[in-house]
Amino acid sequence: MSPLRDPSRHHPSAVSNSLRIIEAVAVLGLGVSAKEIASALHMPTATAYRLLNVLVGEEYLVRTSDLRGFGLGVRLDGLVTAASQPSVPFAARSAIDELRASVRFAVHVINFRAASLHILDADPDHPVRAERELVRHIHASAAGKLLLAFSPEWRELLPKHLVRLTAHTIVDLSALRSELESVRAQRLAIATDELEVELSCAAVPIVDSKGTTRGALCLAGPSGRREAVLGHVEAARACAASLGPLLY
Repeated sequence: MSPLRDPSRHHPSAVSNSLRIIEAVAVLGLGVSAKEIASALHMPTATAYRLLNVLVGEEYLVRTSDLRGFGLGVRLDGLVTAASQPSVPFAARSAIDELRASVRFAVHVINFRAASLHILDADPDHPVRAERELVRHIHASAAGKLLLAFSPEWRELLPKHLVRLTAHTIVDLSALRSELESVRAQRLAIATDELEVELSCAAVPIVDSKGTTRGALCLAGPSGRREAVLGHVEAARACAASLGPLLY
């Protein structure tokens, strides 16, 4: 995970602390709790709670539906999108729609930013499953494995202890290292029942003109149809190849 600034070096103001909290939510991902934010920022819990309530009231942050965590609010949407994510031009949209019309499973486009995943284009007919877990636990998803596999310092992007979301989630570092080596060799990541039970995903890289992996094109469907999902990998590769120069 990308390190957050060490507040012990100075005495931040309320404005500075508020910005640091917004940064923490962006880095730690959707659903991060107040305690996790306070811990990451070495901030008194009472201070974190007070500023979080202010930021929610001003719509810079929102509470998740279960009221246990936080996410970026609507007042940040335009800034985050303009600064960090590519838009989806008409030609790219046409390529994505063509792939979606040819498969019977979900097709999602994921953007990589630093140590996190951001859904650039979700399939309108197949909602993203386990979205909170997808953006917070990159070791457990096909797209996250791609991000890690093509990051030289991949270990630094992960927390000290990997969360086991299901009985199939890889939480052993040596096993994950072997998995990432396979992903790099095949340029294909697969996650079956790792992010959520009865969910299988395959992800292929989307690269820019310099050959840098900037995102993932993901196929998702029921685990009982895993082989059928994998049967569309070559079509996904072709689509991803066309998306690279259009998105990046």
